[in-house]
Amino acid sequence: MKLPLHALAHARSGDKGDVSNISLIAYRPEAWETLAREATEARVLARFRHLGATRATRFDLPNLQAFNFVIESTLGGGVNRSLGLDRHGKTLSFLLLGMEVEADPALLPEGSPYRA
Repeated sequence: MKLPLHALAHARSGDKGDVSNISLIAYRPEAWETLAREATEARVLARFRHLGATRATRFDLPNLQAFNFVIESTLGGGVNRSLGLDRHGKTLSFLLLGMEVEADPALLPEGSPYRA
């Protein structure tokens, strides 16, 4: 079934210069494989391309059931150079969590509003 990424994971993000750093963490360990299949470097890059992203690198952290994405050129030159109102990397995790993924509903955490 198609689900938003936030149904299976949460995220933390930050920035350094013109580089955004987003950690994606599965709610349940069983969802990690699905996240690995669905949250690819190519899909994440496509998600941020409209912001000028030029590269997305994924670092897998299986012991934490997490991934760390380093996304280059997403912040309009960086906080001090950007003409945008809020070009901080900390606001970009929400954009990633809205990405739709194909997932088994059995992977949803207890109490999820997406459970039937």
